[in-house]
Amino acid sequence: MSAAGEFAMHWQANGLEYGIPKQVDVWLAQGRSVLVNGSRGYLDEARRRYPGLLAVRLEVKPEVLRARLLARGREAPQEIDQRLARSARLQACPDPSVHVLDNSGSLATAVCTLIDLLRQQGVSV
Repeated sequence: MSAAGEFAMHWQANGLEYGIPKQVDVWLAQGRSVLVNGSRGYLDEARRRYPGLLAVRLEVKPEVLRARLLARGREAPQEIDQRLARSARLQACPDPSVHVLDNSGSLATAVCTLIDLLRQQGVSV
């Protein structure tokens, strides 16, 4: 899909490749709100492409993230350690324009907090 130009955005992180389909541009042109799961490492490029972007970082306590990743079973312990180190590096230089939400608790709590933030920022949900 990347070689065919089918992504609005694409990047690599944690040894994997990720992409957001071009369809988001159609939705935005229609005036719709779009929520995507991106990468802190790609945020500068995403902001260049979408100047009105509302950046939200979900932060998870390292011990909670480790437990979640181990339970998921997709990555070896060494890969999880690398992922946690990358997360710590990216959090070491916080961006004051990024809204930070704690995702260390339940999914329901994180979703409610995100919806509240979106409403506060004038995003229709």
